[in-house]
Amino acid sequence: MAFMLQEPPVFIIGPARSGTTLVMAMIGAHPRIAVPEVTWYYPRFRPYLFTYGDLGREANFRTFAEEMVFGLRPPFFGLKVNPRTVGSEVLAYVPERTFAGMFAGVMAWYAASEGKPRWGEKTPYNVFHIGSILEDFPNVQIIYVTRDGRDTCADHLRSAFGPTNIFCAAETWKLWMQHAKRWRAEAPSGQWLDVRYETLVREPEATLRSVCAYLGEEYSPTMLEFCRGRVAQARGLHRDHKSLAGPVSDKYIGIHKEFLSLHEQRIFATVAGRELDECGYPPDVEPIAISDEEAKLFRELDGRIRAATLEAPHGGIEWESYNDWLIDQREVRRRQGVWSEADRPNAFPLGDPNEELIAGQRAWRRWKEHFGIKRRYSI
Repeated sequence: MAFMLQEPPVFIIGPARSGTTLVMAMIGAHPRIAVPEVTWYYPRFRPYLFTYGDLGREANFRTFAEEMVFGLRPPFFGLKVNPRTVGSEVLAYVPERTFAGMFAGVMAWYAASEGKPRWGEKTPYNVFHIGSILEDFPNVQIIYVTRDGRDTCADHLRSAFGPTNIFCAAETWKLWMQHAKRWRAEAPSGQWLDVRYETLVREPEATLRSVCAYLGEEYSPTMLEFCRGRVAQARGLHRDHKSLAGPVSDKYIGIHKEFLSLHEQRIFATVAGRELDECGYPPDVEPIAISDEEAKLFRELDGRIRAATLEAPHGGIEWESYNDWLIDQREVRRRQGVWSEADRPNAFPLGDPNEELIAGQRAWRRWKEHFGIKRRYSI
């Protein structure tokens, strides 16, 4: 069921490594808006609701609620809670037993811990679920962050997660931008705001004032003190987000010129040059021909490397293990008769070639099995 919340929810969306975490930290520093760490709830749960059966049944809803609450990374948003009672604490904020109700309850629980009346959420892969978000929360306000795709890919290739070669990084960025283009045109008036990363870091106060005007909030200088917040401080401890521990900076603009070779820049232009140009970043190199055989090799190498590095430092094996466990639990419930194949909807992204990627997997299961990657659940 749809929820018309009194305080419109804020969803921050954009390609990974495009500045969404920076925007998350900035908006979360507003005195009225609480923005926790990413939930991944839409990618991991929304398309698979049919596997929980009738959520009106207590046992089914409890299973669903516990998987959502205990699947947060870091655990419970980093809040100090009693794991034995946290489920009941969250359920006290759930207005009804639906996905939207559970989502709103978790976010309201976190907002209450911050003493704030309004909440926001950032999961980059929500770009593939904007239709569901608009359906669940009709008065949602979406902030879409765009960054030069070449810089985004250069950042991805230096990160502990995501695509491992420029061809696959460009394909992923292109997929994001294609989905954003559709929903930018279809979103109701006043419910979509584009924020350009480069403008934000060069003119942070002016950009944040525009964001606040869009949200119907007064601008607060605390937003520029985001680096003092819990989320930014925690993220700043890790290599991929060290910059969040300090003031906003424009030094990461144009990093593709340093970190991508000319050959890699030409590959990007071949794969996603049109989307780059449409976003206002004209390609400055000529594309090159990429054969189907080369493309196939790029994709296979990406799959192999993603899986093989899961157990490396910062590889995220614990995160991946929980995601794999969720998939296994769907099969357990099918065998128990909670759902059957007849219940499976014909809906995106089920069956899509990119389903595992869209669902938040860091590596494809066939390659994890190929390399015999062992799961690890402790953090």
